[in-house]
Amino acid sequence: MTQVFIDATTLISLGTIGELNLLTTFTGDLVILPLIQDEVTTEPVQTNLTRFIDEYEVRTCDPAIRDRTHQAKTVLGESTENGDVHLIAAVLAYTANNRSIGVVSDDRRVRTTARGLGATVTGTIGVIVRTVDKGLPPEDAQELVDRVDSHGLHMTGSLREKAYSLIDDATDTSPE
Repeated sequence: MTQVFIDATTLISLGTIGELNLLTTFTGDLVILPLIQDEVTTEPVQTNLTRFIDEYEVRTCDPAIRDRTHQAKTVLGESTENGDVHLIAAVLAYTANNRSIGVVSDDRRVRTTARGLGATVTGTIGVIVRTVDKGLPPEDAQELVDRVDSHGLHMTGSLREKAYSLIDDATDTSPE
């Protein structure tokens, strides 16, 4: 089964608007590591995250990363362990054993590194588009994009248009 590791950037974007439940559209086990949780420092995100982890029994640890943290620090050029290091350590551990892994992050460095190491990568907009594939009406998905934009993600006009286009594309391919 695929493990899907969620980064603080997406947790903050979706948690701010009370929509962490959108993450449940993924098949596989969701994992939110402790150092990632520590990066979530504002309300209502902290409360929403705690509720989400409890309600959906989200995993909060993965022993596979322990053996790869030093390598991940080297890959990222980091001197200390942080959430990014642990995410990349997970990618290194899983891909070394030919196991599939997903990473959900809006952090460009994390996304680029994880993808380059063999992980499947998406971000907040990808999560929203995925909900259209699962049956959310496109108007509701566009409203979610607008809510995320107005509460912190702050998209450029071109990114917002790209999000709307991806939603339209997902609508065209969704089962009717």
